Parts: sequence; C-alpha cells; structure tokens
Amino acid sequence: MHGGRRDSRYGQLIRRGFTEPAAAEGLLATPGLEEVRGDTGLLDAFAATADPDLALRGLVRLIEAQEDPQPLVDTLLASKPLRDRLLGVLGVSEALGEHLVVHPDDWQALVTYEAAADLHPGVEEFEALVGPASGPDDLRHRYRGSLLSVAARDVCGTSDLARTAAELADLATATLRAALTIAQREAPEDAAMCRIAVIGMGKCGGHELNYVSDVDVIFVAEPVEGTEESQALQAAGRLASRMMRICSDTTAEGTIWPVDANLRPEGRNGPLVRTLYSHLAYLNRWAKTWEFQALLKARPVAGDTALGEAYVEAVAPLVWQAAERENFVPDVQQMRRRVVAAIPAAQVERELKLGPGGLRDVEFAVQLLQLVHGRSDTTLRSPTTLAALDALATGGYVGRQDAAALDAAYRFLRTMEHHIQLHKMRRTHLMPESEEDQRRLGRSLGYRSEPVTELHRAWRRHAAAVRRLHEKLFYRPLLDAVAQLEVGEARLSPRAARQRLEALGYADPAGALRHLEALASGVSRKSAIQRTLLPVLLGWFADSSDPDAGLLGFRKVSDALGNTPWYLRLLRDEGAAAENLARILSAGRFAPDLLLRAPEAVALLGDEHGLLPRSRESLTQEVLAAVGRADDAESGVAAARGVRRRELFRTAAGDIIGAYGTEELPAEDPAAGVDRVGTALTDINSATVAGALRAAVRGQWGDELPTRFAVIGMGRFGGAELGYGSDADVLFVHEAREGVSEEEANKAAFAVATELRRLLQLPTTDPPLVIDADLRPEGKSGPLVRSLDSYASYYRRWSSAWESQALLRAAPVAGDEELGRRFTELIAPLRYPADGLTEESLREIRRLKARMEAERMPRGADSTTHAKMGRGGLADVEWTVQLFQLRHGASVPGLRTTRTRAALAAAREADLIGEEDARILDEAWLMATRVRNAVMLVRGRAGDTFPSEARELGAVGRYLGYESAGPGPRPTETGGSGEMLDDYRRVTRRARAVAERLFYEG
Repeated sequence: MHGGRRDSRYGQLIRRGFTEPAAAEGLLATPGLEEVRGDTGLLDAFAATADPDLALRGLVRLIEAQEDPQPLVDTLLASKPLRDRLLGVLGVSEALGEHLVVHPDDWQALVTYEAAADLHPGVEEFEALVGPASGPDDLRHRYRGSLLSVAARDVCGTSDLARTAAELADLATATLRAALTIAQREAPEDAAMCRIAVIGMGKCGGHELNYVSDVDVIFVAEPVEGTEESQALQAAGRLASRMMRICSDTTAEGTIWPVDANLRPEGRNGPLVRTLYSHLAYLNRWAKTWEFQALLKARPVAGDTALGEAYVEAVAPLVWQAAERENFVPDVQQMRRRVVAAIPAAQVERELKLGPGGLRDVEFAVQLLQLVHGRSDTTLRSPTTLAALDALATGGYVGRQDAAALDAAYRFLRTMEHHIQLHKMRRTHLMPESEEDQRRLGRSLGYRSEPVTELHRAWRRHAAAVRRLHEKLFYRPLLDAVAQLEVGEARLSPRAARQRLEALGYADPAGALRHLEALASGVSRKSAIQRTLLPVLLGWFADSSDPDAGLLGFRKVSDALGNTPWYLRLLRDEGAAAENLARILSAGRFAPDLLLRAPEAVALLGDEHGLLPRSRESLTQEVLAAVGRADDAESGVAAARGVRRRELFRTAAGDIIGAYGTEELPAEDPAAGVDRVGTALTDINSATVAGALRAAVRGQWGDELPTRFAVIGMGRFGGAELGYGSDADVLFVHEAREGVSEEEANKAAFAVATELRRLLQLPTTDPPLVIDADLRPEGKSGPLVRSLDSYASYYRRWSSAWESQALLRAAPVAGDEELGRRFTELIAPLRYPADGLTEESLREIRRLKARMEAERMPRGADSTTHAKMGRGGLADVEWTVQLFQLRHGASVPGLRTTRTRAALAAAREADLIGEEDARILDEAWLMATRVRNAVMLVRGRAGDTFPSEARELGAVGRYLGYESAGPGPRPTETGGSGEMLDDYRRVTRRARAVAERLFYEG
C-alpha cells in the first residue's frame, strides 16, 4: 500500500512539472508541511509556477525560517491569491526566495493586494513604503520588500510588461528620493547650501525600468541665496555622491542598483553636478548627436521639483532640433552599428538586448523616428518606448501591422529579460545556456508542453520580425530626407542627374532632366522635399519598362497635388507610399490616367490597407448616399462615377503592386490577383449601376418605382470575372407592385431602364461603363425589359440552348434583391436541366461555337495570341466548362456557380475532368485573363492581343512576371517578351487540345 501511495504521489509530482520528484517527496515530508502536503490546490499552485522544484525548495526554507510557521501555513491553505503570488515568486526567483528567508515576515506584504484599487501602486505609494527608511540598510530592505510585490504581480499576470516596467521606474523614483533624503539628513550643512535635482535618464527616465539595471541620472544644482556657486556645487556634488553610494553599495542587506551618472556632459571626465546654465552652454556648443538622443528620456525624479522641471523644459527644444544637425540620421545609424559590432562573438546569438533583432533595434528605430518627426508632431514625444511606438502608429509614421509586430516583440523580449534577471537578481540580457534555466524561462512565459522548444521558436520569430522592421524603419530611404527638410541644395547636380538618368535607361534624359528641374528647383519647402524624394523615385521608375512615363506622371501628379499639405508628407514619411506610386505611374496609362482625374486618391497609398478592395455592400452604401445628396439625376450619376473612379484606381493600383511586388513584399500569386480583381471590378460596377438606378428612379418617381425592378448581371458581370475593359452585360426584370396595372408597370420599367442606360452613357473622361442588354430574350429585337412572368413565359415556350448557356452566369447585381432571387430560381431549371443536355441542344452549342470562332475572330488577328477568341483562349476554356455545367449541373451542386474557375474545380472534384486537364485549362484561362487586364493597364484601352510596340509589350511582360521583358527592335524576340509569348502559345496550345477533346468528343 505504501508503495502504491508513493507511486501515486510520484506520478502526481511529475504531471505537475516537477523534474526531481523524489527530492520533492522528501521536501513535502518536512515538519510543518503536514497540513499542506495533501492539499491538491497547493500542488496545482506549484504546477502553475515557472519552476515547481525551486518553488518547493523556497517554500520549505521559508517555513523553516518562521518563528511560528502556523500563520503562513494557515494563509497558504485559506488564500489562493497569496498562494499563487508567493509560489509564483519562489518559482521564478531564487534571489527573492533568499530575501524571504533572511526577512521571513516579508511574505505578509503579499497578502495586502486583494482590492483592485491596490493592484498597481505609483510613486506616492512606493514612497510611503521606502520613504520612512531610517538609513541605507533599512532602505535596501524596504526596496527589496517592495520589489517582491512588483514581481508577484508580474509573474501572476496582474501586471503586463508595460505596467511592470512603469512600477519598477516608480519604485526607483521613490528610492532615489529616499536616498537623497538620507544623504541630506546626514549632511544638513550641504543640503542648506544648494538646490539639487536628479534627472532620470535611460529606462528610469523613460518610465520603463528593468528589475536589475543601472539607474542613469544627471544632476543639476543651483546655489541658495547667499551661497557662492562654487561652494553650492561642491555641496551638491557631495550629496549626489552620497546618494549614489547609498543605492550602489553592497552590505549585508545586499545592494539596490548602481546609479550611473555618465550621461552627464563630458561623461565621467566632467563634473558630477552642474548648474542649469552650464548644462545648456555645453549642449549648445559641444554635445554630440547621441547626447540629444539620450536626453529624449530625461525626466525629473528626485530633489528640487521646480529645478528639475526647469532643466527638462530648457533642454527639450535642443532635443527636438537635433535632427536638423548635419549627418544626424547617418550618425544615429552608425552608432547602432557600432553597438552591434562591439558584442563579443560568443554572445551575439544569446543577446536579447544589443544584438540584431534585439531590444535596441526597437528602441533605436523608435527614437530615430521620434527625433525626426517629433519636431513638428508633439504627440510623438513620449519617453516611453511602447507609448512612443503607439503614437507613431497613430500618426501614420509606422504602419499599424508593423507597430503591432514591434509592440508584441518588444513586450516578449523585455519579459524574457525581466524573468532572466529575476532568477538571481543580476543584471543580464543574455539567454541562459543551461537547459534547466531555459525550461524555467519558457514556463514563466506560459510554454508548458515543450517549454524550451516553444521558447526558442517564439524568440526566433519575434527577433526576425524586429530585425526586418528595424531595417525597414531605421534605414528607410526617405528618412534622411525628412531630417534635412531645410537643406536647400539639390542632391544631384544637373550633370550628375543627366548621367544617372542615362545609366538608368531613360529614353529621353534631357526631357527627364527638365522634369526634375521643374519639380526640384527653388528654395521652397516643397522643392526641398522633392529633392529628397527624386533620387529614390528615379531608381524605382527605372525598374519599369517606361521610366520616362513614370517621371512624367509623377510631375503631373505633383503639379496637381504639390500645394496640398499632405501629399509630399505622405511620400516622405511612408516609404511604401512613395514606392507604390512610382510602380503605378510607370506601369502603364490606365492607373495614372485615373489618378490624374482624381489625384487625391494618392492618399490610398499611405494606408497599408488602402489598396484592398472594399465590399460590395460598403461601396453600394456610399454610392447610394452620394446619389441621395445630389440635386438631380445627372449630378447623382456624376457622384457615383466619382466613387467608381477612385475604386478603379484602388483596384488597378493594388493589382499593379501585387503583380510587380515591392522591395518589402514579393509578387502575389497570379490566381489570387485575378480573382480579387474580377470580384472588385464587379462590385464597383454593381454599386455604380445601383447608384444610376436610384438616380433614374428618383428623377421621375421619387423614392418608389411603381414596379419592382432588378438588374441581372450576365457574362463576366454575372460571373464576377470582369476585366478592366469589360462591358457590363445585363438583363432587366420587373414585377408590378400591388394595385399597379401591367401596362403602367411595363411603361415605368422601360422608362427607368432607358434612363439608367442614358445616365451611364453621358460623356465622361472616365473608363466607360457600357451597359449591354443584347443577351435578353430575342436579343436586340426583343423588349429591353420584361416582367418576371414574361421571362417565365418566354423561357417556357421559346428558350434555346444558347440562352440556357448564357443564363449560367446570370446573377442579380442591383435593384430589388427579392425579385433578383426569384429570377434566379426561375432560370435554375434552364441552366441546370434535370436531364442534362439533349443531343439536339449539344449539337446546337457545338455548331454555335464553331460559327462564333469563324465570325468573331478579328480579321488579320493572330489566332495563337488572341486572348479571347484565339486558340486555347478564354472562349475555349469557358465553353468547355459551361458544357459541363449544362450537362451535370443538376446532379453536381458545385457546378451551380457563375464563376469559371469555381465550376472547373467542381468538375475536377466530381471526376468529370482529369486533374491534369483541369490544371491546363485553369492555367490558360488565368493567363489569358491576365493578358487582357495587362493590356488595359498598359495601354489605357481594352484589347485582346499583345501590343506590338516594344515598350508596351515589355510593360505587359513585367506585369505577367517576366522581369527581363523590355523594349527592343523586335518585340517577339526580346528577352522576357519573347519568353512570355512563347509561354503563352505553349499554354494555350495545350489548352486548345484539351478543350477540343472535351468539347467535341466528350
């Protein structure tokens, strides 16, 4: 029985995380633990600690140190919060366990934090604890006792990293005040001669202190009235030295922390204490860049409050002017590189603080951005890293996702650092080497299943994110430009600019130079910013097939927006915005033309989510609201077109950036890009049609038409596969409202359909939205709009196979949603016939396709490269897929979709088509679709064939991912362009073979 109980207890200890269960069993048998050893709640509390073995050893020693252990035992059994806090501290900190053994009554401090209001003391509360210290040793004891409560809140999760670091800074502030008070009490004569203030620097000043860290300070003093300055400074120096020794000396009570005054003027070679005037004289004449960066953290913490505040107020303007110093940004960058280079090689891989991907990477990046941008934006002037990072994100200087990643990484790394220091209460920022220490650290961070593995995985992930974002922000190409806003001279001389333009491949370097001179000449602030932007932009333009067009487009956009307060600031401060604009302007005509008609759309480039398509619902809501505010139908449609113009630019810009990629983001998957663009364009046009419909109705009937009215998208519109140059194929359907005659309803429906088309055909410089209703019953000879009953009657009596095929892509896009749904229910039996296709219908569809190929292929067009009607192009793939839908849609639910690729995937999953055949058709459809989109983006007008002009062909190639595509004497044989055409012919040739086999033989 005894052995069974032992095995049971042994297993329980292992399951609760004990690594030395035999030793733990022995410790649990210690006299005094009789009442708690059988308490399962206690064992569970051990399991929740970072190191159950360490926690148990600490608890046994603490109980043995008690003169009467019963109060502690009773509290452990009765109070879960106390139990969790005490064991949490004992399980992470051997040093604090030693403190409790030396001061066995201090555990009672952990009982007092029950009320929420008491959870997070500030400076005043800590002063109440440490301020009454009778002398240095009493202060050390009180400090360590207060530290115990901070650590308990930390390890038990009632304080997050930011709160813990702030509490440690507040405790340090209270301790410095107490130490200075003791020093003044010990030397009242010195205290009477001077006013002295202690300025917190570094992490103490930034309100983000570590558990074990030097506390950086600067001393400033002034004589009291009637005292010579030299005597007052000597007295203040003695007080400062004594205060530092009180905190730094090691006695039987241990030490608090070293106080480091080396950030003072001239460092350790300069006087320990200066007057305010002396500080300012040094800073104005001799201070180096790093000294102003350090002063960003300055905060009065002890001594004469008015003097401390006067010091901070006086040095603040110097701090925020520092970025204007010559070579400021390179100096800060070089300083960071020196820190990394100075790390011993054996420690680089273990560094949490100084190494690449460490805490300093975050801090230096944040501080540099603060110092550069904080001159004009006072919201950025927080001395606390996380608060400053949040302000930078709020202000748009750092992307929200980047800021969130840096915030998470900084919290993780600082928490690691804290818990490493807690173990022995020693200053270190190295990952411990032993597996035991790493296991305890991992468990303290919440990793329980495989703490060492999970710890290293998370560390690598966060360090990689920090390093990537540090490089992005700290070495941002435009950052030095911002720092040098007032510098009046151009970065490139005219001769150097022309030579660079020629080297970069500009076809007309003289013309390009004229654009540069127009943009950057003069001494205005705008010209200064342009001079910093242009060297970077020129390189990005040169990466395209037509850098001259990119530079010309930039000049036009700058002429349109140059006087707005946000335009150049956006490009200056958001590296991605400038690069994105350069890519867009040099990619072709479509997007730049849209931008020049709505230049304010440049603002979309400054938001990391700005190029993501908006939902149809949000677009429709915006368009309808704009139409509702308009005075008449024409104004309403103009407002709707304004929304469409912006959204077309958003979609085209996102497409270009996704296809080309940037320095930060690789090119996206082509299939994802095609699907996104098709859906976005469909949603944009749907919203625009809805707006035009609302305008047409309001113009004649007010808020309600006498008949319900719906617009049904057909073809690519219904299939959500629109290209930039696609027409909007539609059907119009209506249903008379109750009490309205059929004649009146028909008349109203015809009038609104006619008015809708008229409004959308009004002259405009925007890409046209052509409403094509030729797929309606009887085509152009039939009525423009029919009632639902009329459609039902027609389809019942007269519908042909081609109409069933056309209806495969029918989907409601605007108007009455319920009517649209009932229309799709009406046509379901036609497009998904229960018995599939009859032989007669199959022959009709095959004859129609053959006739269409013969009649619709443009005369003289190359059938091997025509994206729509050519061999293996869109028509081949779509007709083949639609044949599967007509034949099997009734029995295969996945085929009942308006989207080509979705239907093809469903056919593959239903084994109607082989895996390889489906892949070949999908590849051809995607490539042909991308070619059509690329032609529109490049040329600014729709086309189904590759351009013949060399630069345009090269631009299409770049869009399709052929990096070496470019201009040349014979486009079809030029590097990437030739490869692109060869690939297109190969892909579509294979697709043609598959389509013919499946369409005509299947």
